[in-house]
Amino acid sequence: MTLRAAGTRPNGDTKSRILDAAEALFIEQGFEALSLRQITAHAEVNLAAVNYHFGSKETLIHSMLARRLDRLNVDRLALLDHFEQRFADSGDGGGLTCEHVLGALFIPALRLARDPEQGGRAFLRLLGRAYTDPSSFVREFLARHYASVSDRIFAAFARALPHLPKDELSWRLHFSIGALSGVLAGSNSQALVAQFAHGETSSDLQVIARLSSLMVAALKAPMPDETSIATFTTVLDDADALHAQTAAADEAARASSADPARDEHASNGSTTYGDTGSSDESGSKARSVNAARPAGGSHSGNAVVGEPVQKVHASTGGSRTPISWPGSTTTGSFRYRVF
Repeated sequence: MTLRAAGTRPNGDTKSRILDAAEALFIEQGFEALSLRQITAHAEVNLAAVNYHFGSKETLIHSMLARRLDRLNVDRLALLDHFEQRFADSGDGGGLTCEHVLGALFIPALRLARDPEQGGRAFLRLLGRAYTDPSSFVREFLARHYASVSDRIFAAFARALPHLPKDELSWRLHFSIGALSGVLAGSNSQALVAQFAHGETSSDLQVIARLSSLMVAALKAPMPDETSIATFTTVLDDADALHAQTAAADEAARASSADPARDEHASNGSTTYGDTGSSDESGSKARSVNAARPAGGSHSGNAVVGEPVQKVHASTGGSRTPISWPGSTTTGSFRYRVF
């Protein structure tokens, strides 16, 4: 964050200075860490001025976000309207594509980021922070205030990608836009773009092409089939088995450390610990790892140290339960929760 020199006072009217200060601090810290004391110090105003113009921190952040995002979304919808009218599907395959919809999302944002009156270079960071901030206030504000815009854009993507189920489209948009927002929210995004451009100025065309190529690939990727599900089932089984092996080894090490006489008794074939013949609790837990393993050797989350990791495929009736996601049901195929 750029600091002002001591003794200098920012230009502009009081309300604008408060909004500018709130925007700069929100980009750096997010909503929850932001305080009115910080905002008043940054804007060089008193708390009474904030209360007079906005009344509360929530109303101030609401106004700050709307100041930038209202204009952005008006421009987005205007461009989307233009694309939908120009490329209305006439049945010859020349209709609206996901590249057009992505263009409606990105082009207005890039243009506003080049306008100092609309936030300039910080605009993209504000956009990224707004969409990645975890506070319920920001999420609810965006969902409520821009619901109609989100619905229009989602409907346009659904028309451009009619082969994708709507819940699958929701997942892909959530992941791809979320990843992009995380990059934009970073403080070094501009430096990163400049580094990749080798010092040359990147045009809107170059930036749009790079962003779109990544997202188009994600949106148009084929649906996961039985082969890919079986592959990731094997990966998950391997990870589970390794975790079980590590846990068993750690438990055995703890038991050995707790009973120094264990190794001597084990070398003599003894299965009891101590003079009273009572079982050592830790040793019993360690021995129960192997005892709990079901007959037949199928993987159940308990692995024997030294045994090879067993690979279980979903398509071969392995012991892993069908893959499911929170908020979804599984009936033999992938089902995704709609966000």
